[in-house]
Amino acid sequence: MTNGKTLLLGLAVLGLGAAGYWTFQASGLEGFSSGIASTVVLTLLVLGWTGSYLVRVVSGRMTYMEQRRRYRAGYDQLTDEQLQAKFAALSPEEQARLLEEVGQLDSTP
Repeated sequence: MTNGKTLLLGLAVLGLGAAGYWTFQASGLEGFSSGIASTVVLTLLVLGWTGSYLVRVVSGRMTYMEQRRRYRAGYDQLTDEQLQAKFAALSPEEQARLLEEVGQLDSTP
């Protein structure tokens, strides 16, 4: 999130609190009661939003993580296809030699 968006989000929350105050005052609550009521509603909204964020963090379902998973899957698929094409382009002798080398690397401790 950019600094500008963060400031706009802060102003939106401030405006939401003010709108709640005036709404509660218009509905008949006076003085501190409307301020307390709007504070409670705003606090519950912020806690709910923070809770949903924490759930996404713990479950790993954040936007960045999802993008990274999709990128990695696409990268792995492309790399596998390229390796398969290069292997298929080798002569049978080269393929056998390469498989033997890979087999020796796997069997060493």
